Amino acid sequence: MFPPSLFLFLFAVLDVACAGTYGRNKARLLAPSLHDVIRRQVSQNTTATNATTNATSTLPGASIVPLVLASDKQTYYSVVSLGNISLRLAFDTASSDIWAVSSGCNAVQCRALPRYPLTYDSPTFVSVNNNASVFNVSFADTTTASGFVAEETILLGALSVPHQVFGLMNSTNITFIDQVSGVFGLGFPRLSSIDKLAVNATPFFAELAQQGQLDYPLFGVSLERNKSLGSLSIGAVDSSVVSNASLIEWNQVIPFEPFGSESNASSYLQWAIRITNITVGTQNFTLQPTYPKANSNHSVAIFDIGTAGIFGPYQDVERIFSSIDSSRLVDPTGQWAIPCDTNLTMAFTFNEESYTLLPSDYIIGPTAGEPELCLTWPKASPPSPDGIDWQIGSAFLRTVYTVFSYGITKKEAPMIGLYPLQPTPATPLPSASLSALFSSLSLIVPTTLPNFVISTPTFTTSPYIFNTSVPASVVAATDLATSTYAPIIAKVVNGVTQNFNASALPTITPTPTLATILLTGADGAVRTSVSPLPTSSVVLGQPPGSNSAKAVVPYTFVGPIVAAGLSVAVFCGVLV
Repeated sequence: MFPPSLFLFLFAVLDVACAGTYGRNKARLLAPSLHDVIRRQVSQNTTATNATTNATSTLPGASIVPLVLASDKQTYYSVVSLGNISLRLAFDTASSDIWAVSSGCNAVQCRALPRYPLTYDSPTFVSVNNNASVFNVSFADTTTASGFVAEETILLGALSVPHQVFGLMNSTNITFIDQVSGVFGLGFPRLSSIDKLAVNATPFFAELAQQGQLDYPLFGVSLERNKSLGSLSIGAVDSSVVSNASLIEWNQVIPFEPFGSESNASSYLQWAIRITNITVGTQNFTLQPTYPKANSNHSVAIFDIGTAGIFGPYQDVERIFSSIDSSRLVDPTGQWAIPCDTNLTMAFTFNEESYTLLPSDYIIGPTAGEPELCLTWPKASPPSPDGIDWQIGSAFLRTVYTVFSYGITKKEAPMIGLYPLQPTPATPLPSASLSALFSSLSLIVPTTLPNFVISTPTFTTSPYIFNTSVPASVVAATDLATSTYAPIIAKVVNGVTQNFNASALPTITPTPTLATILLTGADGAVRTSVSPLPTSSVVLGQPPGSNSAKAVVPYTFVGPIVAAGLSVAVFCGVLV
């Protein structure tokens, strides 16, 4: 039996708490030229194992960092070092640039935020054009940010890129929360606005892949349901989530034709793949693309970790909800409501493989005015001239482990791999259990539904913005990862595509962050409790040694509360 003093000390050490995250309702990012019309929305020590050699290597071939769910349940962030300055940045696969607010931003939205200090003489900071290259971002909700571009060494986990060009914002009307100070884009270089403003301004992940700095040119994202912590692994997949890599289903990323006079060749723009069907219960719906000639009569879906929900075109969403009794459009922006006791599954089909969402996955929550009706995904959106009809956010991504493979120059096309986390067959929660879940997670939406019928809006479909006279048949372009990589996902030999070599996929194992504690009571009963191990703190927005620096833990844990007088056995495990 542990003495009570030791027991209390143990839990004093294990019980770590801190502040939350970035959170704003992420609208689609709008930027100059091409981006004016293309829709977008905007560590810990580890070991990496390459299964080809079964050898354990030290980083920087791969790294893994926690992704923290924002307190508004909208986006995910992690801590990134810009030189010696640590900041929380929200991660986004639908944009490519890195930007953060600077100390030059005195807007009310910036005053309480950690900011990159312009007065600090960082040894790794390099001015670009005397800080005169203006960088702007704007969002569909009319919020904006403006600043300039510069170079800095950027460190994510154990991976760093020196002289990374990024944006420092001196003004914004964007409301950030939870001490998050900017955005970290993981998209393709073509999507970048910064690389038009400076030379050698390749985005962070693309730079690592093109320079051959990773075990393999991919990153994996885990956004598991009902958990505030996910993970981002770069260069390898998270072995604590993916136990059988052969179950990953791969989908080829779609290239896009040039926009106007942008170039005379197609290239990769978004993490977008074809989506063919959605099934509600037993009723199957073949999707109807807004621009059927653009992608051989296939609908296109973008995978966006920076978006909370699922969005689709009215012609599909309206048909989907026609299969659910008593569903109705409750807002002209495309929001539907359904009975909260709906127990139908909703399956999304990509490349002939279906992935099932339970009502607890796609229902947002009950409305305060009519608690028997729940808001739900997908939400309908107007037609977009880029031909991307579907936007797949965290409501779907929490049900899979998603692998974003960048592709290898002249050898392998970019791919999105989906590893199902949903049990088969998927069984919806009973209505009472679902209602209890909504209550426990405080998911009641503070709104009152209209007491009249809202008609489905009509839209004028704009012309498709890409130059369809240029073939969109790029497979392994010349601007992907360096050709020194050997392809393992889709290798072509003598014109034949070989199967995925799952045993060669590099994996990475997170450092243990949880302690499993066996508690033996006076009655002899053994109980199990889980609590986080101590976590290193960081200082946000301040140079080393600053007198005003206040350390915080980079992500939130809440330890259990237990009674003293129990014997304790501790086992370490991986936070998943």
